[in-house]
Formats: sequence, structure tokens, C-alpha cells
Amino acid sequence: MARRKKGVGRSARNARKNINPEALEEEYKKCPHSFVLQRGHVGKNVSRLVLDMRRVMEPFTATNLKVTSRNVLKDFFSVAGPLNVTHLITFSKSEVATYLRIIRLPRGPTMTFKVHEFSLGRDVVSSLKRNQATQSQYLHHPLLVMNHFSGDGMHLKLMATMFQNMFPSINVNKLKLNDVKRCVLLNYNQEDKTIDFRHYNIRVVPVGMSKAVKKLVRGQVPNLGSYNDISDYVLRENLSESEMEVDGPHNEVELPQDLPGRGNVKSAKSAIRLTEIGPRMKLQLIKIEEGVCSGEVLFHEYVEKSPEELKALKEMRENKRKLKESRKRKQAENVERKQALKEELKKKSLEGMKRKETETKATTADAEAASDDYDSGEEMRKEEEDDDDVEYFRQEVGQDPDPDTFTSRKSTNRTFARDWKKKVNVYTKSSNREPLHKSKIRNKFVEQDRKQKTQKRNSQRDGVEDDSRKRKFPFKQNDRKSFPHKKRK
Repeated sequence: MARRKKGVGRSARNARKNINPEALEEEYKKCPHSFVLQRGHVGKNVSRLVLDMRRVMEPFTATNLKVTSRNVLKDFFSVAGPLNVTHLITFSKSEVATYLRIIRLPRGPTMTFKVHEFSLGRDVVSSLKRNQATQSQYLHHPLLVMNHFSGDGMHLKLMATMFQNMFPSINVNKLKLNDVKRCVLLNYNQEDKTIDFRHYNIRVVPVGMSKAVKKLVRGQVPNLGSYNDISDYVLRENLSESEMEVDGPHNEVELPQDLPGRGNVKSAKSAIRLTEIGPRMKLQLIKIEEGVCSGEVLFHEYVEKSPEELKALKEMRENKRKLKESRKRKQAENVERKQALKEELKKKSLEGMKRKETETKATTADAEAASDDYDSGEEMRKEEEDDDDVEYFRQEVGQDPDPDTFTSRKSTNRTFARDWKKKVNVYTKSSNREPLHKSKIRNKFVEQDRKQKTQKRNSQRDGVEDDSRKRKFPFKQNDRKSFPHKKRK
């Protein structure tokens, strides 16, 4: 038994090497892209129609586009450029009918269609006996087939151009038939001026073979228990008209390329069969506007205006445009003025903060200088007193005193000066104090310390304890028995 090869073959690897990613990216950008969405409250049937229309426009559309009630058309216009979106298809519903609007981005025109009738894709597929649709058919864009769009009317030419630009163009010489899986048919009815929209699946089958032979070619083994010979099975003709698929010159072609499937070979005759997969719509052109949803009306099915009315409308739009530009210019000037005022206020605030910081530093420096002067004066006075005591001892006794006889209070004075310096700084930095001179501040704190020491000395002499440290009760300890707690029931 031969071993199965792992991975891709040599031909696939060589073909992959010849692919240029940059060329594919450029080709992808050139293809038209679209947004399909709904505007306002449309109901569940129209919402399902929006999803079916996205399936038609695949793969060059946003299949999972999320639209909320807060989104406006400007939101989609702003992101259309970076995403290479060229068309915006919107569905809306009113009390009269459902409307389809196709907008060419970024400069228009805008076409509005009235949807007379529509059928969802699931309804169309449910009516088929065999569903031929597959998921792989949505990997490639559909072909566009247009019928009866030739005429002298300007609106017909604009419609034809709009529909042609919604789908990528094809090159017949480079087209691969295996990529053609779907087609979109647009048929214009000149009697009632409506457009029939259809979406089909394309299938190619070999011709010249009966249904029994096709099963044998496909590799399906039939049940021959009720036949004497295989010829009875091949030559049987017991099919009903509903099961027969009639082929003829109208759908038989000669294949220029090989297609997947048994019997579909080059230069052989095969039949092209279309299976409708939906959705289905009947449209009527109502209005064509210049620009994106705002501009001169180029065509209207029901309303016709005189040249004077058209001139008045043009002047009104021009005045509206000028008013809008003036408002934008005035708004920009107001923004600049407010920004300049904000910068000026910010500059003044910074200057005030710097000035306040400078004043605080100057006040602190004065307090430090005053405390240093006080420390130096006290030290000099104490040193003089110490010198007088030593000299008096030397004159009376006749010899120098011991070093420990007269103790210096230099450290105590320094501690007092340091504490006083802290108090002065705290007092000067507090905002709720009255402005005082440094000497007055010092005298105030000295007087306060003297009072506290005197009060403490008197309390110690009389033997009275500080009542503020005792815990006070509303009644005595023995009186608590007269207030028993209530028992719980």
C-alpha cells in the first residue's frame, strides 16, 4: 500500500511561490467595497433583508457590521476612506413603503429606490426541492447581468453606471471559470419602470447523458436488484416531467477550461443551470440627488419643477452653505479666543504662586534671623555672667574654681531657642493669625510658657491632681445599682 503524501504537492508549492502579496493587496484595494445597513426602525423582515443583501455583496462588504441607534451617516462616511468603501447601501421604512438608497462615496450621486415587493433568501430556498447553495460560493464576487437598461434617458445611464460600479470588473482573458459561482440579474421593465432583482447560483453539468449515466459517472453505485441487466437501468425512461431537467441550445456552451466535476472537461459541451438563492426584490427609481444625500435633484419620478423654482432652490442651498461656513468660522474664532484667555489666566496664576512662595521664603528668613539674634544675645549674656562668677570666686578665695563649680546653661538656652524658632515658623505660616512683629511673637510665646510653668508649680505645691486626666462618670460607682438594666422578655 502506497504511503500518502503529507502537506501540499510540488505544483501547489510552486504556485504559492509565484504569488505576490503586494500585488494581491493592490488588486484588493481597487475592488469596490460596500456597507449595507438599516436606518431607523424597520422591523424584523427588513432587518433580515439587510443580512441577505450583505450575503449578495460578499466578499467585499462588512458582513458583521454593527449599527446602533446612536450612529449617524457621518460616522460611516468618516471610516469609508481608510477602508476603501465606495458604496453605502441603506434600507429604511416609512408608513408608505420600504426604501433602498445607494450612495456613491465620497462625492455622490445618491439614488433612492422604492421597494414594491421583496422575498427573503430563506423563503426562496425553502421552495426549492434541492438546495444547491454552498458556503464556498460566497468566497468570490458575483457576476452582474443587466437587461433592458439601454435608453435615451439620463437616469437610465446613471443607474446602469451605478450598478456596474458596485461589483468588480472582470477580465475575460484572465477569468477562471471555477471562481464564477454566483450571478446577480437586473432586468428593467420599460412598461412600469421597475427593476427585477434576482440572485442565482451557477452550476455546470455535462450534457448528452441521462440521469442514470450521470450517477455512474459521478461514482455512485445504484441498486440493480430490480433489473435483469445494467442496460435496463441505463435505458429506462420512467422519469416524471417535474424531475426532468430540460437542456438545449439556450443553456449549452463549450467549456474553454476544465472545471471540477466529472465530465466537465475542456472543449466539451456542458449545460449551465441557475438556481435562485434569494433575495428577490422589485425596485422603482424615485430620485437621483447630486452629492451625498444633499444637493441638487437631478431626477424625480413624481415631482417636476420649473426653471424659476430650480433657480430659487439653488440660491437657497448656496445661502445655507455660506451660513454654515460663517458659523464654522465664528466657532473657530471663539475657540481660539477662549484658549488664549485660558492661557493668560494660567500665566497669572503661576505668577501669583511664585510671588506667594517668595514672600513665604522671606518671612521664614526673617524669623530665622530673629531667632539667631536671640540665641547669640542669650549666649553672650550667659558667658558674661559666668565670667563674673569666676572672677569673683578668684578674688575672694584666691584660686581658680573647679570646672564643675559653675555649670553653663548653654545647651538649655539652645534648646529653648530651637523650640521658640519652631513656634515662630508655625505661627507665621498659619493664615488665620493676625500679623505681628517677630519680637511680639516671641514675647507672646514666652508669656504663655511662664503661665504654664507657674500653674504646674502651684498644683504640685498644693497636692492637687490634674482633673483633665481622670475619666468622669455621670454617677458614682455605688449608685449604679439603683439603675438596673431591664430584663429582656
